[in-house]
Amino acid sequence: MERVRDLSLLPKAHLHLHFTGSMRPGTLLELADKHGVHLPDALTGGEPPKLRATDERGWFRFQRLYDMARSCLREPEDIRRLVRETAQEDVRDGSGWLEIQVDPTSYAPMLGGLIPALEIILDSVEEAARETGLGMRVVVAANRMKHPLDARTLARLAVRYADRGVVGFGLSNDERRGMARDFDRAFAIARDGGLLAAPHGGELTGPFSVRDCLDDLHASRIGHGVRAAEDPRLLRKLAERGVTCEVCPASNVALGVYEKPEDVPLRTLWDAGVPMALGADDPLLFGSRLAAQYEIARRHHGFTDEELAELARQSVRASAAPQDVRDGLLTGIDEWLKD
Repeated sequence: MERVRDLSLLPKAHLHLHFTGSMRPGTLLELADKHGVHLPDALTGGEPPKLRATDERGWFRFQRLYDMARSCLREPEDIRRLVRETAQEDVRDGSGWLEIQVDPTSYAPMLGGLIPALEIILDSVEEAARETGLGMRVVVAANRMKHPLDARTLARLAVRYADRGVVGFGLSNDERRGMARDFDRAFAIARDGGLLAAPHGGELTGPFSVRDCLDDLHASRIGHGVRAAEDPRLLRKLAERGVTCEVCPASNVALGVYEKPEDVPLRTLWDAGVPMALGADDPLLFGSRLAAQYEIARRHHGFTDEELAELARQSVRASAAPQDVRDGLLTGIDEWLKD
């Protein structure tokens, strides 16, 4: 009988994880109690909430739950705890490098302003990296529901802190709102400042949103990108350019983008030669962390251990990790296969 290798021991990079969404459910309950926040039943039942975001109402409910969880992060110590525990969870899942995505404007009102909020986050990341040994950096993300001028301000701030741990610039929230081209100046500022461009696209909307991220924002990575599977020409474009899709299988199913894990087009992207980096997105709301995404590829898509190892390599290659960290992870992946 062929041995089944432990996926939590497979070294990998984690490139798609949102800040509040990385929180442990138990931590959310404790912070809510600490700050006197009344949480809806969907966040206190011990099971991931039932979600479906393929229409405006469903997305609003998802965003409302996320905002309620975020409202429990009120003090620097709350931020430090979240980052520390997130790093611990990632290490447990075999991650050797994490790029956590955050919009600091969402935390600024509680933490004394935009700059103090980002500095607290970056200090917490540095501290957690030191304590856990996990390589950890930050992707600053603009909110496409806000004005593009806000995104430019955030891009300038992200570039300013590139030497403190910011490695990328993203664009999140409902893809159905706001055109990618509206944010082209913000992304130009980020790219000129040496940051990776990693906007969301191709999850709630179709292939055109991926194409817009490529053509208008010159993305080097696409957050999600799975709907590109509906357009063979776009798949060829992604493969030829080597643009990595940050695919989050569990969240795709939880949000109703696909009905079942086997419907997520992992094989379609793989067969087209599109690089992928599996991510957990928002474990707090979707109920599974990084290693579980690799388990979905194994169980529901028949990925062999050799293919899973190559997925892990692709995540490392698409990261902003320094060369020595990359080399160490790639060596670890080879050793995992030899065991």
